[in-house]
Amino acid sequence: MAQASVETRPPELPLSGRKPRAVFQGRKGGIIDSRFDRRLAKVLEHAAHIFCEKGYEGASMRDLSRAAGMSLAGLDHYFESKEELLYLIQKHTFQTIIERVQERLKGAKTPEERVRIFIENHLEYFLANKEAMKVLTHEDDTLKNGRGAEIRAIKREYYRICLDLLEELRREKGLPFSGRLAVLGLFGMINWIYTWHNPRVDADAHALAQELGDLFLRGVLNPGNPRRKSAKAGV
Repeated sequence: MAQASVETRPPELPLSGRKPRAVFQGRKGGIIDSRFDRRLAKVLEHAAHIFCEKGYEGASMRDLSRAAGMSLAGLDHYFESKEELLYLIQKHTFQTIIERVQERLKGAKTPEERVRIFIENHLEYFLANKEAMKVLTHEDDTLKNGRGAEIRAIKREYYRICLDLLEELRREKGLPFSGRLAVLGLFGMINWIYTWHNPRVDADAHALAQELGDLFLRGVLNPGNPRRKSAKAGV
């Protein structure tokens, strides 16, 4: 994911030392107006880069302010701590990917098509945001108390969307597979892509989603005969 120069100040961010009303109040509830979404997303992108590079514990507010092109006082004015930035990275990421997949699923006609859309949406977003994906994976349990509970609830919503899609597919095909195991198996296939994907030799998100979708669905839709396999194994 391309990064702007660490000294580049986001021109849209109001850095006068006063919080604009109805736009953003970081310390008082994190109220975000749609006009501020893009500007906030850019700051979070820079913060994800620093957390990815240094780790959450190793990153300082000064590191984060430099990456965002803001003064330390300016960053502190909008964000009370680096924990708030980590919270906002996770919240923004999961809300964005959920909104995108829900919109794309509206045009799907079959359960299998919907599962493929889910896979492609996941891969497309995280291939474009590998650093955010790494932060989400490595800092999964960092947030505590109310913020951690809120992120876990959003993640459960994402899990539930996938589970519902696979349960729908299972019912349509009359197959006995476990929806829970299928969901966890699918996430096991697609969540670690940031660790191995090389754009110089690996396919893009669309082609990769097709290939991984084929691998996953062939397994789910062709479970074989467990009794016959057990008999051959002498069980």
